[in-house]
Amino acid sequence: MSVGAKWAAVWVLPLAVATLAMAVMAGDPGGLASRIRGIQFDSYQYLAPRPYEDPRASSGYSVRVLDVDDASLKRFGPWPWPHGVLARLIGELKAAGAAVVVLDLPLATPDPTSPEALARDLPAGSEGDAARKALADLPSPDTALAAALASINAVTGFTLTDTAGGAAPALKAPIGFDGAPATLASVPAFGHAVPALSAFETASTGVGAENLAGDADGKLRAMPLVFRMDGKLVPSLDAEVMRLLNGGVPLSLDARETGLPGLVSRERVARVKAGALSVPVRANGAMEIYFSGPDRARHISAATLDDDALATGSLVKAIVYLSAPGQTVATPLGPQSLAEIHAEAMENILLGTALRPVAGLYGGLTFVLIVAIGMVLLLARQRLIWAGALTVGAIALAQTVTWLLFVNTHTLFDSLGPSLALAASFLAGLAARSIEVMRRRSALRATFSSALPQPVLDEIAKRPALLNLAGQTRQVTCLACGVRGYAVLAESFADDPAGFIRSIGAAMARLTDVARAHGATVDCVTAEGFLAYWNAPLDDSEHAIRACEAANRMTVVLAEINEQLSRERRFDGTAFEPIEIGIGISTGPAIAGGVGDSRCTAYTVTGECTLLAARIRARSAQYGPAVVVSEDTRKAAERGYAFLEVDYIALGPRGEAVKLHAMLGNPLVRASPKFRALATFHEHIFQSLRTQQWEKTRELITQCRKLSGASPKLYELHLARIAYFEKNPPGADWDGAFRTILK
Repeated sequence: MSVGAKWAAVWVLPLAVATLAMAVMAGDPGGLASRIRGIQFDSYQYLAPRPYEDPRASSGYSVRVLDVDDASLKRFGPWPWPHGVLARLIGELKAAGAAVVVLDLPLATPDPTSPEALARDLPAGSEGDAARKALADLPSPDTALAAALASINAVTGFTLTDTAGGAAPALKAPIGFDGAPATLASVPAFGHAVPALSAFETASTGVGAENLAGDADGKLRAMPLVFRMDGKLVPSLDAEVMRLLNGGVPLSLDARETGLPGLVSRERVARVKAGALSVPVRANGAMEIYFSGPDRARHISAATLDDDALATGSLVKAIVYLSAPGQTVATPLGPQSLAEIHAEAMENILLGTALRPVAGLYGGLTFVLIVAIGMVLLLARQRLIWAGALTVGAIALAQTVTWLLFVNTHTLFDSLGPSLALAASFLAGLAARSIEVMRRRSALRATFSSALPQPVLDEIAKRPALLNLAGQTRQVTCLACGVRGYAVLAESFADDPAGFIRSIGAAMARLTDVARAHGATVDCVTAEGFLAYWNAPLDDSEHAIRACEAANRMTVVLAEINEQLSRERRFDGTAFEPIEIGIGISTGPAIAGGVGDSRCTAYTVTGECTLLAARIRARSAQYGPAVVVSEDTRKAAERGYAFLEVDYIALGPRGEAVKLHAMLGNPLVRASPKFRALATFHEHIFQSLRTQQWEKTRELITQCRKLSGASPKLYELHLARIAYFEKNPPGADWDGAFRTILK
């Protein structure tokens, strides 16, 4: 097997799998890549969770959760507690020395047990009026809660929403950011908010959003610190705590460039800062929490607080969170309450243990691409063990490096996605290699009499090595021949289907015989046409001229076929639609070899020139002449035939522009004055087209119509294009190629 065949056998599938995997990593369809990263990072936290540590020693502050436990529910009644109870607990927290109280609670409505609310429910009448007067003299729990909030550094929340209604929250301080607006594109944006009562917001020293957002799999791994609302940055509850701990210094955002500098780089949010506190965040402004899991040391019971039974000094300079009970969220270490998650996040902020998210997408993609290419190179040389060792070694290295980064620097770098991509790519390459080996072992030589001319078969019979079934790249000329108006022709034989099959079969047989007689390999024969190749499998230095000779002879044979069919149909007394063919010829590199299965192997040629030949053939009817060739074929065969430029059109396999030429005859035709005059006019016509001189082109076409050999179809086509370009100017940088298909 040749080196080219080895490459064909091993690189397509593994690199295709690697490409697909990289697309998944980059595009994250359905959150798949995010889920994979989540699995990896969760496993890291499970294997090495953050040891619980009271941050008081390093930061001066401790973090506590005020529990609504059974004893507290027995003491204060079922949840939600009246605002008077909340005011009482806040007063007790202040007395115990708490520094900040954070209420992650809905405070958007007045207390339903307040005197005002009870008074509204009293019946009309003198007794009701007396009761209302008595209730009016009672203190309001909402007023008491507002006073309690005003007596301490308190943070209350609001809920961001896209549902219209509510009022804008009364933010305490702006968030500084002087970067481009596009940098904030990943920060969650909302249009509206449901704030706490105005009295509570006014009394609070901080207000922040209560919103949380889990990842694609529903787990909460990061605590949002900033959001957007109506084009403004708004803080979360924990971000407001950061601000208060630094004496009210406004929050600010830092950004950094990610990606490949100068190529696909962009700025993204990188850190949230408040004075001395600086926290690394995701691009969406959320802090990756390094979880320690539930720990009783951070919890205090509301009932114990009310009993004044806490250890002396245990709440001095404490940040205390209170959330509604019963609400738990999935985390990497299992379900945790909202208040506990907030406490974990604040411990990360104070201890500086927040995980560092690394936008390592391009690094991961580059890693996969480099290793996959090395793997394919080894597979192509049948070094399966070395390819496997490279893959396993690369995966092991990636996992080791990212684990060490996590343990030593708390950095999160995705290596599981790239590792899975490499494993899948290697397995695909191994499968491709196995299939290739099995095909080589089971391949059988088959006859090629239907494809190769007899002289070629005779030569191969003498020297079998000439037939390279394994595959090789050759410079070939491809001829695509097809019946024009096949459907209309079939309709003319509607009353005689057997006659149609017989006639079209006879025509195809004679035309393919002409191709074989001129040394072609015939392939893909159907009722509508066939493909023929020269310079494969045997060398033929005149392959372009041979193809033109065959095409020229086919037009003569077709006239004979039509004459014969005309006589037959005339005898039958039925209408006859003559067969008309179109031929496209292209020259270029292609892969030649044997394809098939264990029962049958066919020799074929595949390349851009084969596709171009078929496209030329399909469009040949709009030019008039039967035979149209590409520029490369014209160059290779112009000493033997007369060619006339007919188009410059984006027809290549990748949409590139190609020149097309009609074959009008042999060297005698090319030497005739009539042809030279026609060729001169065409040269001026296309020069005027390329320089967008539309009126001049029309005049040249009018004069050219009068010459012998001119094609009315061709000129009508270009006149229609001129009309199109006048309405749709192609621009100053136009290369002269036509790219819009006219209907």
